[in-house]
Amino acid sequence: MRVYRERTVTISDGQFRIGVGIAGLVLVAGITAVRFCGSVSLPPKPPPVGPTGSQRQQLGKSMASPSVYKDFLSKDASSAGVRTPTLEEMGRKLVYRVDEGRHLLEVGEPAIEIAGVKLRADKSGDTIVLQIDNTTSSDLAYLVVTSVTPNVSGCSSARALPFNATVLTKGGSETRVECVFRPGVSIAVKRVETVELQPLSAWYLALVPPMLLGVEDRVARGHQPPDRGDRCSVTMSQAVRSGLESGEIGWRDLVDFYARHRCATYRFPISYRAFKVDGERELPAVD
Repeated sequence: MRVYRERTVTISDGQFRIGVGIAGLVLVAGITAVRFCGSVSLPPKPPPVGPTGSQRQQLGKSMASPSVYKDFLSKDASSAGVRTPTLEEMGRKLVYRVDEGRHLLEVGEPAIEIAGVKLRADKSGDTIVLQIDNTTSSDLAYLVVTSVTPNVSGCSSARALPFNATVLTKGGSETRVECVFRPGVSIAVKRVETVELQPLSAWYLALVPPMLLGVEDRVARGHQPPDRGDRCSVTMSQAVRSGLESGEIGWRDLVDFYARHRCATYRFPISYRAFKVDGERELPAVD
């Protein structure tokens, strides 16, 4: 019978620590291989929210298409209850008038007629108001720049009356509040601009927030937009704002553009200027 004896191997503390370290390295290497080199797959990345760059380009090209523009004209004319204008009609030069003289209007004094409108100062309750009448045979986009003289404070606190601050209908009139009434206060008219509009253009401009046309807040705050059509953005780009401040872009340029384009779809191109001749540029006008 054979007898087996167990053999005892003695290791030192240093050897034990070395062995544990090697085992740890092997374990870390194994985990790393599984983490970075394994075949575990992640779910696909979800698509980005909103249109991609190429989709935006395609959308821009679509909006620049004359056929799409003509479809908008037909749809909007139907909503406005007017005849659909042709591309040729939409590309015609618009009749423009301007009066840059200074005129003083006092309550109780006769009205004055300038640039296609009749202006008169009146008193309504505790406010002094400006009566604006259309004297032309068409709808008008209009701008009347005024101040109160002598210069008094608190005009913006006067309760505004609702009115259309962008369009005067054919044969129509608008009344806007200028300031709180005080004895001896008059209205100084500094500048008047008007643009004659065909029916669909008048409908387009009536939907444009006056701030987009550069109308001052004191006047724009009383604007009452018509309850119709698509809502338009009230945000003006910094480039357009800078152009207005420097005088490179004028009220006439903005009106000319929005008289030809629905503001819910098209934004004013920084290079756009009012037509000086018929068909000066292709429509729609986009950058």
